[in-house]
Amino acid sequence: MVSQMDRNEKDEAVMNEAGETQEAPADKLSIEEIFTELDGIIRNLENGEVSLEDSFKYYEAGMKLVKTCGGKIDKVEKQILVLNGNNTEDVR
Repeated sequence: MVSQMDRNEKDEAVMNEAGETQEAPADKLSIEEIFTELDGIIRNLENGEVSLEDSFKYYEAGMKLVKTCGGKIDKVEKQILVLNGNNTEDVR
């Protein structure tokens, strides 16, 4: 059985990982790595064992990752448009 202290230590470890992700340039993460980070954040928020304060921290970290991911996807879309000769009909 996992004690409350063990749960808190795990939460802190995950929070530290999320913090490190934000300290490290998020643009160096691949889209897949960002999705993995977001999946972990979602699982922590859904388990209901984190404090409200930590929930806000997870939310903030998640939103930063979503913004970074959106920028990466936009960049890839622009590259595809260039490769297709800006013919948007080919992309859709």
